Amino acid sequence: MNYLILALIPIVLSIGGVSAFAESVPEWVKNTALWYGEGIVSESEFLNMIKFLIENEVIVIDTVMEPVPQVVNAQVVIPNGNFDVTGAGFYSPLNLEISVGTTVTWVNDDSVPHNIQSIDEGGKVIQLFNSPPLNTGDRFEFTFEEKGVFNYYCSFHPWRVGLVTIS
Repeated sequence: MNYLILALIPIVLSIGGVSAFAESVPEWVKNTALWYGEGIVSESEFLNMIKFLIENEVIVIDTVMEPVPQVVNAQVVIPNGNFDVTGAGFYSPLNLEISVGTTVTWVNDDSVPHNIQSIDEGGKVIQLFNSPPLNTGDRFEFTFEEKGVFNYYCSFHPWRVGLVTIS
């Protein structure tokens, strides 16, 4: 890592949109970087030099906040074998954790029809998101617009339940 710093200095110093050619970089900056690379000055001394350059605006760092890309689509798979009470074919993922505004697509990869029925904490069907029967390969989408934990199940196979957690 020390040699990476040394390799950058002779070329072009470009930080925060401000560029400086190697000729305009003060010798003490070049020497400090070199001495750090050679182990003559400590990491603390080198970092203090960088701090000095930033505090005195020799190096200007623009603070541009890039938006963090948000997942706006997510998927839950109903795997093959999900209809079997003794099978291990639960929803995948069993608890989908997403952000507000995300559209969830349930995909039936099982060999029999399923549906997605939203239920309250007591297991009673509620009218939030409810799909028609989904044959193999069919999809059902719902966009979650508020935070919370949302339970669902398949009314054809009521032992199969899942969660969508919105934060």
